[in-house]
Amino acid sequence: MVAALELYLDPAAEKRIRTLWDALARAGVPSMRDLLSGRHRPHVSLIGAPRLDGPGVVAALRDMRVAVPFELRFDFVGQFLGRVLWLGPIPTPELLAHHAAVHERLGRAGIDGFDVYLPGRWVPHCTLSMRVPSPMFVDAIRLCMDVLPIEATVVGAAVADHARDSFIPLA
Repeated sequence: MVAALELYLDPAAEKRIRTLWDALARAGVPSMRDLLSGRHRPHVSLIGAPRLDGPGVVAALRDMRVAVPFELRFDFVGQFLGRVLWLGPIPTPELLAHHAAVHERLGRAGIDGFDVYLPGRWVPHCTLSMRVPSPMFVDAIRLCMDVLPIEATVVGAAVADHARDSFIPLA
């Protein structure tokens, strides 16, 4: 489990993604629905790390609105190594600029994370499953395609470190 700076979605978009988690689980694909005893929320992470200093992140981002209410359109399905299935929002200039601005502030404060979250390498995504069984991949993708596109608005943000049960909301 890792720590992350998570962007949360409006209730309608969150409900659609949770419904997809349920459909995947019914099809035999372990979804994020059951992670953390159901406390996991659909989100897009701006940074991920083995550990994040929550108060340090808050201080680095002081006077910055992290949960800018911009629109996201989840328009495609993706896969990372290890059979990780996700929905991808269109990487708009607004989303990429916001991500870069957050990283610039965190970098000045000496806060870093996994290289794959750095500007220029980051693939914005909302994880659906961490381990899709290989024989189920085609069915899982089909279930995802049935719900796309998903229009969403960013409505909240938090530094979440689920391994250490730490959750610090940001404005």
